[in-house]
Amino acid sequence: MEGIIVPRLIIVCGLPGSGKTSHARQMERNLRAIRFCPDEWMDTLGIGLWEGDSRQRVEQLQWKIAQELLGMGLTVILEWGSWARAERDVLRMEARRLGAAVELHFLDAPVEVLFERVRQRNQESPPITLEDIKKWSETFERPTPEEIALFDMPSTCLAAQPACTAPT
Repeated sequence: MEGIIVPRLIIVCGLPGSGKTSHARQMERNLRAIRFCPDEWMDTLGIGLWEGDSRQRVEQLQWKIAQELLGMGLTVILEWGSWARAERDVLRMEARRLGAAVELHFLDAPVEVLFERVRQRNQESPPITLEDIKKWSETFERPTPEEIALFDMPSTCLAAQPACTAPT
């Protein structure tokens, strides 16, 4: 049926340096979507990126607004990293409850590549170390094929980002 608007939630998942922001910005332009990135909000508000309680409050506010936008039939991109499967499950189920399609875009790269990208962008204070990325890589819950199958097929998976994972 033409004219039916299907809201869509896109969860961009990955460690620092995996290309989440570049990927999300490109999708934001291509899909005319609304993108939520807690780092950008925290930076604008003068909040340190490492302030966990503040990050949690920013993400809660972003999710509240995102749900309202999904309720209006819009496409929303959450560029949070979403390191834990439990977090991705909650987002997927709540968005589906709102009638939204839900995509998972998982971006990954070897630890050394992640560190080099983070080092080159030189945006974090204090700087992220190789040891930080190694530790995070061990705790990061990479999506399994079984989890990926729970999501909708991506409406767009940019050729410039081959690590984007779509259900098969």
